[in-house]
Amino acid sequence: MLRYAAASRSYFVWSALVTVVQTAVIIAFATVLTRVLTGAIDGEPVARLSPWLAAGAGIVLLRGALTVATDALGASGAARAQLQLRSALTAAVRRLGPAAITAHGGSARLAVLAGHGLEALDAYFGRYLPQLVASAITMPVLVVAITLADPVSGLIVVLTLPLIPIFMVLIGLATRAVQRRQLDTLGRLAARFADTVNGLGTLKLFGRQRRAASSIERVTQDYKRETMSVLRVSFLSGFALEFLASISVAVVAVTIGLRLLGGELTLGIGLFVLLLAPEAFLPLRQVGAQFHAAAEGMAATEPVFALLDAARGAGEARLAHGGELRAPAAAPALTVRGLRVHRGPRLLPPVDLTVAPGEITLLRGPSGAGKSSVVAALLGFAEYDGEIRLGASPVPNARAAIAWAGQQPGLIAGTVAANVALGDPAPDAALVASCLRDAHVDRDVDGAQVLGVRGDGLSGGQAQRVALARALYRLRSGRAAILVLDEPTSALDAHTERAVWQTLRSQAAGGAGILLISHRRTAATIANRSVTLAPLEATV
Repeated sequence: MLRYAAASRSYFVWSALVTVVQTAVIIAFATVLTRVLTGAIDGEPVARLSPWLAAGAGIVLLRGALTVATDALGASGAARAQLQLRSALTAAVRRLGPAAITAHGGSARLAVLAGHGLEALDAYFGRYLPQLVASAITMPVLVVAITLADPVSGLIVVLTLPLIPIFMVLIGLATRAVQRRQLDTLGRLAARFADTVNGLGTLKLFGRQRRAASSIERVTQDYKRETMSVLRVSFLSGFALEFLASISVAVVAVTIGLRLLGGELTLGIGLFVLLLAPEAFLPLRQVGAQFHAAAEGMAATEPVFALLDAARGAGEARLAHGGELRAPAAAPALTVRGLRVHRGPRLLPPVDLTVAPGEITLLRGPSGAGKSSVVAALLGFAEYDGEIRLGASPVPNARAAIAWAGQQPGLIAGTVAANVALGDPAPDAALVASCLRDAHVDRDVDGAQVLGVRGDGLSGGQAQRVALARALYRLRSGRAAILVLDEPTSALDAHTERAVWQTLRSQAAGGAGILLISHRRTAATIANRSVTLAPLEATV
């Protein structure tokens, strides 16, 4: 937390300062109240007690103000920490790519962590951390004050206090386990729901929508059961901690009462200790009680920090290779030697290929042979063994030099022109128009046409050609030197496909290196060289 959320550092400092003042106020209030009560019992006139009563009223108001300040600090610290962690999480996902999203449970689970999970930090900052700071500051000071006033009561407090942390540890382990299961179930529910929505058209086509609904209902019941388990543990642990604290305070009170009857202790000291004893136990009791409220946020931050650590390691590795990669000024040759992509626990067969300037390299093979996995490795989205070179320089990935169009168009809400110039802070309208024309999409689609989410409003073939236009725009604007296309004509008719092949051939003649993945037989007619991947079954 201190590493990735700088706001938590200032929060701890201010929280500690407020807690120090609160501790002084607690001791001052016990002193004033003891003086007022003993004075009243001794029959002192109200005039002599009035200054003490006024001081007590002022202390009460100050304590209320400090409580409000603590709540405000918690809310502010939580909001700023959430903002910083979400920004860091977004940057980490952007740096690591789709492979990291899959490795950490998928986009739906990450959305749950970034949304609902980090929102739970409100309780962590607002209720749990203040009590944790109070346990480290207020409790030792009050124990010392009690011991100085009455060593016997101080000894009792010191002997009974450790019982609460012991039970807190045992309860905390159980709470963390059930809380993690609840968060995992929520992530599974989100992923199942997202998958169902994405494939709803296919499910309805084959009449399987009711089975999908039943599956979501089962996961929902699992989440309900896990939530009730969290509540059950919370109530039981809260009762146990309150019982232990009450018994401990009762032991101090009974001892003081017996010693007062025996004349071994004065009334003033007895009252002072009795007022401070519950306050000494209160921070630990509150830590235990608020632990459950903060456990969800703590459970959510664990996978978030794991992802941030992975991104930090990737950043250090990139610096070891010479820092951030940039698109080379001239088109270099892209060379791959012995590239073996990780697919779960296994390694795909090694791949050797070269994409030279002015040439089209065709990567062929049956479905599932690993063609798209090779592209993912080139983009830095998949782990691999082997070597990738741009020109004479080895690089961890060639993403900075690549203009890419994948099997999914990946369009966003906005105009067609904005989708083509995506990522360019100063779009070139003329270049956008020429790229749309050379992708042969301008006959059907106007650049000013507004698209919905995920390119809604275009047919499959139109969306595919807009994605091709976007890759051409990146290449021609100088932000890339190599064009990588994964099945760019799978949704096109034969006539449009021939037009696209002519565009690619012209682009290669202009000096660009092109890596083309296609099942179409006509792709071989424009390729300078071909690399064929064998079926995975044949390599086992």
